[in-house]
Amino acid sequence: MKKVKLSPEELEQMSHADVANIVLKENGKKMTIQDLFKEVIRIMSLPESYFESKIGDFFGLLSTDKRFIMLEKGFWDLKDNHSTKVIIEDEEEDDIVVDEDEEVTDEIVEEEINYDDDTVDDDDDEDDLKDLVIMDDGESEDMM
Repeated sequence: MKKVKLSPEELEQMSHADVANIVLKENGKKMTIQDLFKEVIRIMSLPESYFESKIGDFFGLLSTDKRFIMLEKGFWDLKDNHSTKVIIEDEEEDDIVVDEDEEVTDEIVEEEINYDDDTVDDDDDEDDLKDLVIMDDGESEDMM
């Protein structure tokens, strides 16, 4: 693993994700989150106790940063190092199985639609508004 060296002034301006980005660029290979965070802690000269208390935060940081991608078995890498593969599958028509004695026809069979008798007809808006009363602002104050 290559040793990344940054000046204290540079480190002061950088986040953990920025340092992790540099580490992964310099190493050129994927790393586990534990190894990556330990390297970030070493570079930033943070105490070893920082690892236990902040590893969860570091995971959340990498998960939300679009520069990183989580790979199999807990490895992380830069998203730029991995191409996104898009697979478009054509939908094939269902095969029709026909008995030897049956004849295949091109008829379209419409499904019978059954409507429940209990359905509510929402088209009758007049009934909804029959009890509506419009009042001026002055009238509403008089009622109080």
